[in-house]
Amino acid sequence: MSKQDHLLIVDDDPEIRQLLADYLRDAGYQTSTACDGKEMRRRLELNVIDLIVLDLMLPGEDGLSLCRDLRATSNIPVIMLTARGSLIDRIVGLEIGADDYLPKPFDPRELLVRIKVVLRRAQSFPERARIDEAPSVRFDGWLLDTRTRQVTSPAGVTLALGGSDYRVLRLLLQHPNRPLSRDFLLNHVFDKDSTPFDRSIDVCISRLRQQLQPGLIKTVRNEGYMLTAADVVSES
Repeated sequence: MSKQDHLLIVDDDPEIRQLLADYLRDAGYQTSTACDGKEMRRRLELNVIDLIVLDLMLPGEDGLSLCRDLRATSNIPVIMLTARGSLIDRIVGLEIGADDYLPKPFDPRELLVRIKVVLRRAQSFPERARIDEAPSVRFDGWLLDTRTRQVTSPAGVTLALGGSDYRVLRLLLQHPNRPLSRDFLLNHVFDKDSTPFDRSIDVCISRLRQQLQPGLIKTVRNEGYMLTAADVVSES
């Protein structure tokens, strides 16, 4: 690591908080902990956090509510921990902007690997996927600000994109009017291979369709998803 990434562990179980803090600190990360949403927000005000490990089941505001609020103002990567490992819980977590999820109980070594992957993706993607080095990209009246990861509609409404949604949109903008397969998107957005029941990309596309104008992202049968923008223009 070129710098010591700062991780925030949010869990109401003091033993899990301390175990993860010690383990991840030994792995080379700076760590802070919080027991609930109130303390999480206080930590975010006092520190520059590079990634949040967020438990789903918390007293007061749960992890889903906290992640949803976080996504309205920030693109800090979030890995969700959940004792409820059902498919619907994982889908909801991805829908509200979590970058990854891990069901409890888990091996800390697996969490470490997932943290490395998410951080690498978050830190390297803007360099890997920039369009003509442009800080902003226009397409069909929309404006994507690549610095803030916000998209502005033709009517002037600005929306913040979650990390995975931003990466999907950037890939589609790099290849306008060309279908990109789910496998291609999954590999480049989440750094993993496709499995029959993995709906991560479909969730991102669904969320982008709700935010952008109807018909802008089309499904091409047996081929994948395609951005049907007439013009994609990079701006300095």
